[in-house]
Amino acid sequence: MSLTRRQLLCGAAAGAATTFTPMAARAEQTVAPAGVLGLLYDATVCIGCQACVSACVDANSKPQDMSLAEARSSERGLTIQARSTVKLYIAPDASERSFVKLQCMHCVDPACVASCMFGALHKDPRTGIVRWDASRCVGCRYCEIACAFHVPRFEWQAFNPRIVKCELCGPRLAEGREPACTSVCPTHAVVFGQRESLLTTAHQRIAAHPGQYSEDRVYGEHDAGGTQAIYLAHIAYNRLGLPQLGTESISAKYLKWQKRIYAYLAAPAAAYVLLVGVLGKRLRTHQLHEEEEEATGLKPQL
Repeated sequence: MSLTRRQLLCGAAAGAATTFTPMAARAEQTVAPAGVLGLLYDATVCIGCQACVSACVDANSKPQDMSLAEARSSERGLTIQARSTVKLYIAPDASERSFVKLQCMHCVDPACVASCMFGALHKDPRTGIVRWDASRCVGCRYCEIACAFHVPRFEWQAFNPRIVKCELCGPRLAEGREPACTSVCPTHAVVFGQRESLLTTAHQRIAAHPGQYSEDRVYGEHDAGGTQAIYLAHIAYNRLGLPQLGTESISAKYLKWQKRIYAYLAAPAAAYVLLVGVLGKRLRTHQLHEEEEEATGLKPQL
């Protein structure tokens, strides 16, 4: 059972050193380790059937927030109900049209991980999948701001909100199964596997079909320092909403000083957590006294 943010703040003081050590010790990941997992999405063979979206919703026990008919013509991106989605792109002059699948990119050096002071977001050392730890999250939503792909979503309406993002169906992987989205795609527009193998497949497709793809490169191979979700398309990647970010990761480019500051601020932050816990306890005591006074009709003496 995940902790509430109040429980985290009030109870973290005792383990403050443990909480902050990973952030101080974390190093930048500049090369994808061998064997990390990922997705290859080929927009040229996607028919926009939304089977992957429905499978994702079912696998993550999220309600479907629009009909499949609506989804097939939707230009909407990710939501708190959809960790993965397929949106439709139509050029302003209607000369180009394509579907594009969106989900967490599982960056080699993710900005969301680098921006999280409490280490609530982290990369699995074996698979490279970016995972979220509810017990460490304080709901600051800095990961939403840091992510250049606008992936993390915060459950504003929930009593104990969570960060919602694709984790490549961790429970399914633990059972030896592939992610829900890739298991149901009728055209194999999205496939699952090790990143090195997927890159080989992508380059083979480009070589085998000259002129079919708009660019003779694989999006995500080097973009933003590399991602584990990679793309092929017959339309320029930036028109599909995949940002032009260069080859340097967001973390290395913008967050390297912040990560060092986080390391040095570990002790002050721990003190802050302790202070919040003390003040929270006093506030609850004060509220109990007020409730007793109202119940007995007694008023404090001025």
